[in-house]
Amino acid sequence: MQRLTVAGRLLITALILAAIFFGFRYFGGSEALRKIAPKQSEESATLPKSDEQGSSTSADESSASDNNSASSGEATSGGSSRSFTYTPPAPNGGKLKGVVELGASGFNSFIIRVDDQKNWKLEKAEFGNSLVIENMASDDDIRSGLKSYIGKMLDFGVSGRDIHFVVSSGAVKADGTQKIIKALKSLNYFVNTVTPEQEGSLGLKSVLPADYYNNSFVVDIGSGNTKISWKEGSSTKALETYGAKYFQNGTSDETVTTEVTAKAKQVPEDHRKTCFIIGGVPFELAKSVRKDKERYTVLDAPSAYKLDNAKSKAGLNIYKAIADATGCDQFVFDWDSNFTIGFLLNMPK
Repeated sequence: MQRLTVAGRLLITALILAAIFFGFRYFGGSEALRKIAPKQSEESATLPKSDEQGSSTSADESSASDNNSASSGEATSGGSSRSFTYTPPAPNGGKLKGVVELGASGFNSFIIRVDDQKNWKLEKAEFGNSLVIENMASDDDIRSGLKSYIGKMLDFGVSGRDIHFVVSSGAVKADGTQKIIKALKSLNYFVNTVTPEQEGSLGLKSVLPADYYNNSFVVDIGSGNTKISWKEGSSTKALETYGAKYFQNGTSDETVTTEVTAKAKQVPEDHRKTCFIIGGVPFELAKSVRKDKERYTVLDAPSAYKLDNAKSKAGLNIYKAIADATGCDQFVFDWDSNFTIGFLLNMPK
């Protein structure tokens, strides 16, 4: 090799490289190169562009939400695509007022800002559970729970004289309600009680926009009772029927359906365009189809829900009876409203 001239060495090197090149091609080298190149291209193609990233994420989150709904026994179909876009007027300045609802299934508190024109905005809500209706809450449980609600409202900025307590018409029927009244009196607070008709009227004052007075109605499905209300001129008509815990009294679904149907049919036909609905069970139904943090969620048809919880199934039976009786196909859940807010709005300035 050392005796070869420079030109000879270059010739031999060129021959070796040529042999390697043709051998590589003969044994599929170029095909291997082609297989490698598309693989890298496909991987980059699966990464969304900046304007596609959001839609990809939303689809994944939507799928995850659907799976969560299915696993909880509250899967629905179709209704989540509908929306209700009404925007209520915001308060101009105003002051903070607070109320604690003493309901058949728990203590709920609401803080609103309300102006002189009764325009209001929910600033804070807290939902709790109790065993008052089952008469299993002790005096100390009730007293400590109420003191906790009062303390949180004071810390938020609500004046002590602007904190009110209202016992729902369903809870009034429970034996344990007297424990609540006694505990509040010991804290120097007055307890307001309401009849079912008053509760229905207050619920309507909170949830029904003035623009819908002439064509819509309101349903509040509570644990102890259900209220159906609508406007008749300047007055409010309110009816009471079974609540979502009717099964605890051994009442059959058929009995409830019959009575609820009879009550719902009293809603005038020209007031059945939209039903604004609130209450514990509607809250559960709306939760499975809510998008983002919208105030209003359009519920699916009753047949779309598959529920296992006894109270939820009973509430769904009530919802179905009202839907069938009225023929209304737009039930709008309001995340911010409660009859106790109507109580605050009904108070003098």
